[in-house]
Amino acid sequence: MFGSLTEKFQQMFSGLMGKKTLTEENISDAVRQVRLALLDADVNYSVTSNFVKRVKEKAVGDAVIKSVSPGEQFIKLVHEELVALMGTEESVLALQGMPHVILLCGLQGSGKTTHCAKLAAYLQKKHPNKRTLLAACDLQRPAAIDQLKKLASQIDIPVFSIEGEKNPVRVAQEALQKAKTEGYDTLIVDTAGRLAIDEELMQQLVDIKSAVQPQEILFVASAATGQDAVKTAVEFDKHVQISGTILTMLDGSARAGAAISIREVTNKPLKFEGIGEKIGDIQPFNPHSMADRILGMGDVINLVRKAEETMDEEESKALEKKILKAAFTYDDYLKQMAMVKRMGSFKSLLKMLPGMSNLGEIDFDEKEFNKIEAMITSMTMKERTELVELVPSRRRRIALGSGTTIDDVNRMVKGFKKLKQFCKEMPGIKNQMKKGKDPFGGMMGGKVPFAGGKMPWDI
Repeated sequence: MFGSLTEKFQQMFSGLMGKKTLTEENISDAVRQVRLALLDADVNYSVTSNFVKRVKEKAVGDAVIKSVSPGEQFIKLVHEELVALMGTEESVLALQGMPHVILLCGLQGSGKTTHCAKLAAYLQKKHPNKRTLLAACDLQRPAAIDQLKKLASQIDIPVFSIEGEKNPVRVAQEALQKAKTEGYDTLIVDTAGRLAIDEELMQQLVDIKSAVQPQEILFVASAATGQDAVKTAVEFDKHVQISGTILTMLDGSARAGAAISIREVTNKPLKFEGIGEKIGDIQPFNPHSMADRILGMGDVINLVRKAEETMDEEESKALEKKILKAAFTYDDYLKQMAMVKRMGSFKSLLKMLPGMSNLGEIDFDEKEFNKIEAMITSMTMKERTELVELVPSRRRRIALGSGTTIDDVNRMVKGFKKLKQFCKEMPGIKNQMKKGKDPFGGMMGGKVPFAGGKMPWDI
């Protein structure tokens, strides 16, 4: 996501890891590198200046804790300041009244119409008993209404529009009336995007705001535009007083400028982030999670959230006990794969683990998991539960039944045995990671820094 910035931070932290003490000289050098990295990532200049000033003041003033290396202290300090810069805590939607009205605005191409549907999908998932209506008030772009209807049809959310209407204010007013009359809980209003700050269209937005009196006005900003998104957000805020921001296109090569700067400059919280092209690819913006990702520490917060949303708690706990005892079978392995599949692509999940942020460069074939699934389902129940040995004749039958080769089966069996051995060693690995050591032979850069000393399993 923030490849270049993350890489520069990690290089700087690696340089500090070998230092025995934090001196004014090495602090100054580290702070200079932080400044250059942030400016290169298109972070606002004044935001960068204030950030590095606070980091330097705290680093120079901090007493060195003997149990923690100076490098780890500096990492923790940078992490804390990034979190503070982006808002400290998740910001919830302020929805009152009936219906709740949410107005989305932004430049053309920022993903505004798509995120109207995504936000509706999020609310539908979070509050399945509540009803949402979408209002198609973008009458400038010819395909906007059709796009909104097509997206909404995927989640069975109705869209209000008026055929041939040229006045978006009237559409908004009648959509609100329909929402009130028919008992909808939420009305989400899509508005016209613009290529630049256009006074006529901005006045149109002001009029729509006046007509529907929204509780939330969310500015939709593309992370790919960096600092320009921040400048535009300031202009929108002047005209309609935005209540927060949705940051989109974070799955691309974002430079981090918007993510880091926008809250500080507008003094309005980041509320959501778009993380992919699918309609379910939206999540609440969490400053701690974003700081973790920027510093290459993975995204344990959202990994845990995905697991909680998609996995059955009792089944997960039972499986966890088996895994920790290294007593799980091929049948359990198959169940675990099914649960993981519900969370998304395996590659995207691995990237959320600490130290795995560079997986984007690896060509990872998801089809291998389909092969493993086919091989396990071709086993007998006794084979799946390891009551019989997988002798060569059985392996040949499994290969034939799954449309794979004997070599594929051998690799799968070997990988399964390695996984069980890894689980036997898990307690020792956890202890090493808690001490800040890398148990994976350098895969995680030799050290495993976690903000506040918390590990993924402690969250």
